Amino acid sequence: MISKEVIVEIVNPLLEKENLFLVDVSVGADNKIVVTIDGDKGVSIDSCVNISRGIEAALDRDKEDFELEVTSAGLGQPLKIPRQYMKNIGQELDVTLKTGEKVKGVLNSANEKDFTLSVSKKVSVEGSKKKNEVVEHFQLTYQQVKSAKVVLKFK
Repeated sequence: MISKEVIVEIVNPLLEKENLFLVDVSVGADNKIVVTIDGDKGVSIDSCVNISRGIEAALDRDKEDFELEVTSAGLGQPLKIPRQYMKNIGQELDVTLKTGEKVKGVLNSANEKDFTLSVSKKVSVEGSKKKNEVVEHFQLTYQQVKSAKVVLKFK
């Protein structure tokens, strides 16, 4: 069976040439290899093809057969690595924490350890019928997150 580590070693130099980064690699028991990639400016079909060809060239089908799929991290897919958070600063996220709590807010900052969300809430003011909008900032570590997705907005 082809190991995930071997695929990562093959893929990383190919991604550097394309200004892309690795999101995930999975290798199934039947040697189905799925490589998920992303880029700060998106991923073109040509880039997926180039990465796929590079992997195919580095592996020997005569020695061990495999099925290969190279895909971009799609819209609506959960964010998996810190670099994806950094790419999406300024976007609205739906975050589900491991505690079950859900938080929806704008991603203000992100680094390798954690990220910050700004969450707007309507708060009642005593003696007024209107509610005022208050912005709270949440600093979260990636370990606290069960899933986080970019909110898609259609105009």
